[in-house]
Amino acid sequence: MQTPVYKITKFSFLFFIFCIFSLSSITISYSSDADKIFLSLRSKTVNLRQGPSFDYPIKLVYKKKFLPVELIDKSGPWRKIKDIENNVGWIHVALLSKKKTAITIEDNIILNSRASIYSEPKAIIKKGRLVFVKRCKNLWCKIQTGKFYGWIPKNTLWGKIK
Repeated sequence: MQTPVYKITKFSFLFFIFCIFSLSSITISYSSDADKIFLSLRSKTVNLRQGPSFDYPIKLVYKKKFLPVELIDKSGPWRKIKDIENNVGWIHVALLSKKKTAITIEDNIILNSRASIYSEPKAIIKKGRLVFVKRCKNLWCKIQTGKFYGWIPKNTLWGKIK
């Protein structure tokens, strides 16, 4: 009689461990940076509003075309976004694009000719520089900024790097 109780208890324990493992992996996958959706500003001047309508007041005005923003929510033709400085508000979808852009988040990043720290350096990029992301592989992204093309580490960028 003792044997069936032991097997049920062992099975229950293993099932409990499996459930905990499954829930923790789901939580981790939703909190990763890979799930974030980035867009960029389509115009040179874009209004960030307090709510999803032209009736809401303007919180601030962006003056940089192609500035990357993170998509947080949707409401009809409006998108709730967050910028690199954690400003949150609503922008009409007509003022957003899917252009792959990013901002450098570290200072004095070396722009390399290849995706390796041992390749020829081409330029030094300062923190806060807007870059156009051409493609990414492994830990590196090929970018363009001004007249310079090259590779920088992926973890030095904030924006659309997928």
